[in-house]
Amino acid sequence: MEYFAQFGYFGLFVAAFLAATILPLGSELVLGALLLSSLSPVALVAVATVGNVLGSLTNYALGYWASKGVIQKCLKMSDEEFLRAEERFTKYGIASLLFAWVPVIGDPLTVMAGILRIHLRWFVLLVTVGKLLRYIAIAFMALQVG
Repeated sequence: MEYFAQFGYFGLFVAAFLAATILPLGSELVLGALLLSSLSPVALVAVATVGNVLGSLTNYALGYWASKGVIQKCLKMSDEEFLRAEERFTKYGIASLLFAWVPVIGDPLTVMAGILRIHLRWFVLLVTVGKLLRYIAIAFMALQVG
């Protein structure tokens, strides 16, 4: 059982980390499956949140250090799309980082935060709050169904 727990937490961490990068992956099913085992829901939510936030920090770093051309190529964005994304981020401000967990828009949000050099303290705080609340909601629903 101890091996299962270690593997489960590690697997969830990896899934959550990769899900927050520009790779098209998800961590919700892994979290849901592990919640139905005997592992601690609090620990699972914490591991998923930390992994997901670290994945978002990877996107932030990409935006911070990579050239515009590299970013556009990675995200498959035209010049127009890139400009619109930058305008939207500027329009809605850093509070939009609370929605970094949303599929399709979350990854570009975190990359754009890096491009625009959003203060790292605000980035980590807002992204963590949003992702933590999301994982709490997923855990609550999974445990109600299971």
